Amino acid sequence: MEKSEKSNGGAAAFASRSPMALMGSGSYENEEANTGMRTAETMLRLVPMALCVAALVIMLKNSQSNDFGSVSYSDLGAFRYLVHANGICAGYSLLSAVIVAVPRPSTMPRAWTFFFLDQILTYVILAAGAVSSEVLYLANKGDAAITWSAACGTFASFCHKATTSVIITFIVVACYALLSLISSYRLFSKFDAPVNYPTKTIETTVFHG
Repeated sequence: MEKSEKSNGGAAAFASRSPMALMGSGSYENEEANTGMRTAETMLRLVPMALCVAALVIMLKNSQSNDFGSVSYSDLGAFRYLVHANGICAGYSLLSAVIVAVPRPSTMPRAWTFFFLDQILTYVILAAGAVSSEVLYLANKGDAAITWSAACGTFASFCHKATTSVIITFIVVACYALLSLISSYRLFSKFDAPVNYPTKTIETTVFHG
């Protein structure tokens, strides 16, 4: 009997909690979840910044001289583009990480801006990795049709450093692809789901001749 009274009292106490108190606890949990997501996204934006700087520095220092001549990254347009693309992505990653780390409401213009820039930077860094991979393939294999001889046998150190820089660049591509998915989710989750209206049946009278 006492147990039932205690349980009834607990239920009554729970039921007597005001809706404002319940809403307050829910908002606190949402705030904690948003803080965790903001921290994770900030770290995810800082990772490609470090990788971009690493790929950029490796390529900037990539040059080799021997008895057959000398070669530098600046001799090839694809590698120059890779350096510039990594520099732009590193700067954007740092700036976007700072903006994301500051707690502020996510507005529609802000969501569109992140979505647009994340998409652009993903394709910029992907293009840099793709064209550099093509140059490395020709440097390793050559192309008899255009009398392009393989150069990596002569400039092995140069090719190894360039390959390392390109591999890091493709890791950056993977990071930016993930960031693009996150910014896409943040943007399109702001839109309401389409409303399904029930189809109206039209009754027609059939005349038999």
